[in-house]
Amino acid sequence: MPDFPAGFRWGVSTSAYQIEGATTVDGRGPSIWDTFAHEAGRIVDGSTGDQACDHYHRHAEDTALLAGLGVSAYRFSIAWPRVQPTGAGPANTAGLDFYDRLVDGLLAAGIDPVATLFHWDLPQPLEDAGGWLHRDTAARFAEYADLTATRLGDRVKLWITLNEPFIHMTLGYGIGTHAPGRALLFDAFPAAHHQLLGHGLAVAALRARTASPVAIANNYSPVRQVGDTDADRAAAQAYDALHNRLFTDPLLGRGYPDAPGLDPAVIRDGDLDVLAAPIDVLGVNYYNPTGVRAPEEGSPLPFEMVPLDGYPRTAFNWPVAPDGLRELLRQLHHRYGDALPPIQVTESGCAYDDAPDAQGRVDDPDRIAYLDGHVRAVHEAMAEGLPVTGYFVWSLLDNWEWAEGFTKRFGLVHVDYPTQRRTPKSSYAWFRDLVRR
Repeated sequence: MPDFPAGFRWGVSTSAYQIEGATTVDGRGPSIWDTFAHEAGRIVDGSTGDQACDHYHRHAEDTALLAGLGVSAYRFSIAWPRVQPTGAGPANTAGLDFYDRLVDGLLAAGIDPVATLFHWDLPQPLEDAGGWLHRDTAARFAEYADLTATRLGDRVKLWITLNEPFIHMTLGYGIGTHAPGRALLFDAFPAAHHQLLGHGLAVAALRARTASPVAIANNYSPVRQVGDTDADRAAAQAYDALHNRLFTDPLLGRGYPDAPGLDPAVIRDGDLDVLAAPIDVLGVNYYNPTGVRAPEEGSPLPFEMVPLDGYPRTAFNWPVAPDGLRELLRQLHHRYGDALPPIQVTESGCAYDDAPDAQGRVDDPDRIAYLDGHVRAVHEAMAEGLPVTGYFVWSLLDNWEWAEGFTKRFGLVHVDYPTQRRTPKSSYAWFRDLVRR
């Protein structure tokens, strides 16, 4: 394995609803995922995140696992309905007390707390009022950011406003396979603009409360054009604008790209200046490239996504393509130049069907191969001069994987959900040794 510079940030990531459990404890209100998961037919295995990994009660045990890894940072998310049960009004002190304990425990273990403010768990009362389709949600998000930073701003080392707003817009509001389950197709654009407006307002709120750097974590997917017609090229450009540029161009002062579904009527005077509030880090979440070609006649979409041949596959049937991460990092550098802030890879990981053997060991060589390839891709990008300063594995723990329930395992640590027993996998030892080197 090649050497990385001193100060390179090695970490792992999780999110609140996927691991915390304790969904009705200490004043926490319901989120859209609580509602969605309890609706029949929404989740593959019929499970919910009510208990998840019980991290709320086992955070000290999980911090010990982080310390054993030797990582320098832990990226977690703060549950908005734990801080503001209705999405408005004063902070719930008991909810913030939990994050106080978590942050202090991380610092005592020598681990930088990296806090994401929104990882898809919108308070249900805000969704009832329109959710991210409603402009007021952006203002409520800034209020929540202020309350959280007032309590934790002296100790959190990096703030991330939103996690993967493209995925939340597309799956939650566009096609309805994630909470809140709306299927609006391109009429979901207001959920894009209002998330980004909330980001910009939250950046200002954080700047007023903390000197720590501020970021956003976007999901990116290099587009591989399948076919060589003008229609295929147009389809690839449309998908790239929607997935890779819609949530980045306006952040870096370029305004919105010409993307499908863009509705200028939603954008008010001054909004683009708010969206372009300077950030200190761009979080890059990468899992796989996307194959795209022209759609069949009569399709409601201007593109069709198609499988890419020639790659091994994860349990999600995603192609394992480390070259896509290197391609993506190059593309960002080429596209944005000096406007691009330092990058940290805030999620990178894979799901496989891991299970303990007769001796209780969990060997996951495919995950080790995946991580090895992606870490090398980061190093190659850095050798070309690209400004990458960190790499976070998704995820520390096997967890409740959204609409897939407990059927997909991403963790370096195996979780037996009935007993909550944690068992570090062979990939845990591999990553620990990498970080030590």
